[in-house]
Amino acid sequence: MRTVRTAGAALACVHAVAMAPREHLPFRPRPIAVDDFAADRRADRMPTTPLLRKADELITAHGLPPGEPVYVHGDVWPGNLIWTGDDIAALIDWKTAGAGAPGVDLCELRKQVAITFDPEAPAHVLDGWERAAGTRARDVAYWDAVAALNTPTELYDATATARRDAFLRSALSNLGL
Repeated sequence: MRTVRTAGAALACVHAVAMAPREHLPFRPRPIAVDDFAADRRADRMPTTPLLRKADELITAHGLPPGEPVYVHGDVWPGNLIWTGDDIAALIDWKTAGAGAPGVDLCELRKQVAITFDPEAPAHVLDGWERAAGTRARDVAYWDAVAALNTPTELYDATATARRDAFLRSALSNLGL
């Protein structure tokens, strides 16, 4: 899990840049801003499940946590990381970059590694980010839920969907919801 810890640390470097939204770097309230799967489910353009419906209601009622925006990549997943051994050489595909909370990227990567690797992997991403940032990440459970909600109802296979749902249940539990 050293590599996912390294990925978390790399994100902390990106998030060290405070930034207000601008014309070509807009506010990003969720990862992969071009997709809003939660809104698609609310508008009946996509089927939903009881878990996704309840989570969306709870996150909507919770509202966006306060915080100063930073530079965010907007689409962090293992496929957008270029590795040299155990080190990150580059973070590619910046077309959804913008300004937002660090949790937009941090928790998207946490969700991705939970689905791809195992339920323990997100903790390593968080550890790498917090060590590199020199501070605790804020509102992790909220952003984990936002990342999980911004996925299709059914993922590419049943295992991936089950892992996403477990990640979402954990986030809601950690939010106390």
